[in-house]
Amino acid sequence: MVPRPLAFVVCASDPEVLQQRLLASECLKSRRYRLAIHFDSPSAARAFNEEMDHSSGEGWLVWVHQDVFLPEGWDRRFLAALAQAERVIPKLAVVGVYGIDLLGRRAGHVLDRGRILREPQALPCEAASLDEVLVAVRTDSRLILDPALRYHFYATDLVLAARQGGWAAAVVDCCCEHWSDTPTSGPVTREFADRLIADARIFETKWRHHLPLVTPCFHISEPGDVERFVQAHFPVAPDARLPDVHLSGQSKGISCTGGPEALHQE
Repeated sequence: MVPRPLAFVVCASDPEVLQQRLLASECLKSRRYRLAIHFDSPSAARAFNEEMDHSSGEGWLVWVHQDVFLPEGWDRRFLAALAQAERVIPKLAVVGVYGIDLLGRRAGHVLDRGRILREPQALPCEAASLDEVLVAVRTDSRLILDPALRYHFYATDLVLAARQGGWAAAVVDCCCEHWSDTPTSGPVTREFADRLIADARIFETKWRHHLPLVTPCFHISEPGDVERFVQAHFPVAPDARLPDVHLSGQSKGISCTGGPEALHQE
């Protein structure tokens, strides 16, 4: 059997969103690629690292959010963009579709909540930070997500760890659609704010000697910057709907090639 170039992994908390968005993507409906779905995982790392441990010959493992839609032909465009990036960026091991370049400029091309984000920076370009919406990791790099981080900062942490280990990261031009309900400002639940701040403290402490750092969401000059930003711009509303992720409960995973009903199908 010829190895597949890609495999996909997603953490799911809302089966309806998963079905309407990610599983509606043609490249996954077609069953061309292995897809592992982890329901109510306690962290991104739990799901991603398990799939990296069990990768079966695929060249790249693609982490993607449940509320992402991959337009028809996306996989072919992504493989072409990967090949282009590998030709110009040696030791490429981490790739995303939106992030920050080495000079602190935004880079990438996504449809975010119905709004096109297309930054002027030429692509592909080396990345200092990536957005978590979609991140691919070369499987033979054996890079994994930090289990200490739950659902925030793990993509930028991965980029920094990769670069520290002699690998490169990049943003490539391969637009996907992100239909997030995470608020960009305004009220959030106490639970959401506390989780974001807890991950920020871990991230800021781990990389304090690399500050200042720019991510797609934050400028971090010193530990505590994220917490101060959240307190200033995201007031806590106890009855606000918890956005995007649900972290409670046991991690339940299924591995399939196109639908949530299929277990360990290839």
